Amino acid sequence: MDEKRLVVALFGLLVAVVLGALALQFIAPLTVSVFLYYSTRRFYGSLRRLRLPARIRAVIVMSALAVPLLLVVSYAAVLLAVEAQQFVEEYALIDVAAAHVDWLGEIGTIPDLTVQGLYDAYQAGQLSPVIDFLSQHAMLLTTVVSNFFLNLFITVIVTYYLLLDGHRIREWLLRFDDDAIVREYLEAVDDELEAVLFGNLLNVIAVSLIAIAAFSGYNAVAPAAAEVPYPALAGVLTGAASLIPVVGMKVVYLPLTAITALPVVLGGDSSLLLYVVVLLVVAVVVVDTIPDLVLRPLLSGKNTHVGLLMLAYTLGPVVLGFYGLFFAPIALVIGLTFANTALPRLLGADEPDGLSPDQMRLDDF
Repeated sequence: MDEKRLVVALFGLLVAVVLGALALQFIAPLTVSVFLYYSTRRFYGSLRRLRLPARIRAVIVMSALAVPLLLVVSYAAVLLAVEAQQFVEEYALIDVAAAHVDWLGEIGTIPDLTVQGLYDAYQAGQLSPVIDFLSQHAMLLTTVVSNFFLNLFITVIVTYYLLLDGHRIREWLLRFDDDAIVREYLEAVDDELEAVLFGNLLNVIAVSLIAIAAFSGYNAVAPAAAEVPYPALAGVLTGAASLIPVVGMKVVYLPLTAITALPVVLGGDSSLLLYVVVLLVVAVVVVDTIPDLVLRPLLSGKNTHVGLLMLAYTLGPVVLGFYGLFFAPIALVIGLTFANTALPRLLGADEPDGLSPDQMRLDDF
């Protein structure tokens, strides 16, 4: 009997090693999937009030993430292309670039960024240098694009089925309960991960709304020459940048301030620079500092220390790369919850009774 158990155990270990090696190859999309699952699970659960099937609720949750992101990215790409075209034409940058880049020499003007404009440019042969350049680097571009869509596909599929079958995974894990330690630990980890990661999603939404209101309010009092371009888009990007450790929202509002100041400097009206300074103060105080001091402690979880969580967001990308931004806080919550719940019981520590040390107990009488 023991030999059979040993064989089964070795086979299970082999399967676990193979699955672990495969998961390690796709650790980034899998980590993002877990992050998205806990960030959206509460929203998924709230849709039960509408008596919708589980699959419909999962599709609604995924759409609520994908559609706004797609709209923002598309809107930003169109605005960036239009503004870049106007900037290049205004300052004749195409002539300067053509003098230093050989394959740009045949391009005389930037074509209109419309289907008809691009088709006319292709018919006229203006896009031939660009097409040749892309053909020479087709292998690299194909690899980058295919890897991106593969990771995106894995993230969407895993997140979708975690929303549908997450409770089944939990029930399977609880089958290995030992003196209620496993159950207590898993339930504590599950609750804390939801609190921390759902809090991040709320923080992004709250910062986005605050930034939109702040930039729109500034535009209401500032002259046209010193207005913030596209305040709604700038606010949404500021909220999304709040996930980035250390620099955070600064990667948006500092360049935004510089872009706002550019027309003022080129116009020669130095008195309007005061409005730009006001914009910077509003961004630093109202958009960055106050939400970070007020919202982050409230939305950082029940038991996870705010300072440790900020260190995890800071050091994770440094050590692990991009996916470390999502992996580090998950690993921190799992480790701290184990230290707070399972480890004391495994070491035989006394259970806390929740009373103050100075509180008299029944045994004292």
